[in-house]
Amino acid sequence: MSCLRRARGLRTRLVVTFALVALISAVTATTLAYREARNAVLQRAQDAIQTDFRNRVGEVSADLNTPPDRTTLTRFAEDVSRRISATRSGGALVVARYRDLEAVSDTLADRTRITPELRSRVRSQGRMSFQRVEWRGDPFLVVGTTVAFDDGRPSELDVFTVASLRQEEEDIAGLLETVRAGLVPVVLLAAVLALLAARTVLRPVRDLGRATRQLAAGDLSTRVPVKGRDELAELAESFNHTADSLQASVAELRTQEERARRFVADVSHELRTPLAAMTMMATVLDEDADHMPPDSATAARAVSAETAQLTRLVQDLIEISRFDAKAARLNLTETDLGEALRATLARRGWTDGIRTDLAEGVRAPVDRRRIDVVVANLVGNALRHGAPPVDLVLRATEDEIVVEVSDRGPGIPPESLPRVFDRFHKSDTARTRSEGSGLGTAIAQENARLHDGFIEAANRPDGGAVFTLRLPRGPAKEATR
Repeated sequence: MSCLRRARGLRTRLVVTFALVALISAVTATTLAYREARNAVLQRAQDAIQTDFRNRVGEVSADLNTPPDRTTLTRFAEDVSRRISATRSGGALVVARYRDLEAVSDTLADRTRITPELRSRVRSQGRMSFQRVEWRGDPFLVVGTTVAFDDGRPSELDVFTVASLRQEEEDIAGLLETVRAGLVPVVLLAAVLALLAARTVLRPVRDLGRATRQLAAGDLSTRVPVKGRDELAELAESFNHTADSLQASVAELRTQEERARRFVADVSHELRTPLAAMTMMATVLDEDADHMPPDSATAARAVSAETAQLTRLVQDLIEISRFDAKAARLNLTETDLGEALRATLARRGWTDGIRTDLAEGVRAPVDRRRIDVVVANLVGNALRHGAPPVDLVLRATEDEIVVEVSDRGPGIPPESLPRVFDRFHKSDTARTRSEGSGLGTAIAQENARLHDGFIEAANRPDGGAVFTLRLPRGPAKEATR
């Protein structure tokens, strides 16, 4: 997968793009250069052949007696061919035609290379004409002209020469092979330049990607070096400014959060002493309520109940502040969990109202007080907000210990399931007051996490809520939370 991702990466695409651009440019330039070079070479050879042919015909025709006979005409053709051969390698075939009489410098040569079209053009125009032809796979240039008299009048003598262009074609082919051979170095050079360019461009991008991942992982001190003054440097500066702002904001939020936690902890601790006095006085009033007038008795009992609830709230706030300050510690002891759960029910007088199914011999190193808090909270919620029967089940596997508390009440509203363990969350928003502090499930979850476990909430298919505490088998970490 990583190889496939690398093959589809920006570096590969840049190199391929550079190589394709270089290849297309080289092929285009080669094609244009080949065409221009070919035309130039052929045009130069063509002009040279025509000029040399015109000069040689003029030299020989000056001594030609007209009208010529076959012997004279043959000698004329041979003289022109010999003079052309003296200046051009490969020789040349010369054909002379006077009316119906025709002579060839080489009787064995093929005269079909002189096309009827060219013959007709030379005769009708009375001036030099040429035509490129192929014969047996080789290129030739056929040039024809009409011999003029001294006074400028055209005669009836037409002369043609057939010159090979094979040498020029070989020169052009050699040039093409040379250019083709240069394509490979050009493409390789383009690929090397693309790699260097990609490295220059992608290194800052990789640095930004790595820094972004580190920043997302929580390392707010991450910064990237700023090099140059291009767009990538501006992007690096923007990233650093963003990281600075984020670090400052997070630091400010952490400071405010720490202040809030310290404030809650301080207030909770400061309330403990007056609450202890209020609880003692409320207990005295509650005991004497039977001897008071009805209105005073009702007020005394209300004060006692509200004081008890306020005491529980303060105790829960202190416990939450300990978790937030990471000061909560485990006091692990090897415990028989079945026995511990029975003690939790007996301590609160719930033994007769709860159906239990507790596996025997389930032992684990746990903080017994914290497990008691967790189970008491879950069973208490089932009794207050659910409906009987309430079941408490303990079972164990090789990997985990499971404690399950279920009831047959209305269950948890679906929209409240994700927030059951939020602090001060109430499933019934119309219920502004309750016996609990609204922190019980949050404290229970924190205690479960302290044991490397967790609590999950769900609804039973046949009605009612079910809370499941899952603890790993084996000793919990000596953690502080």
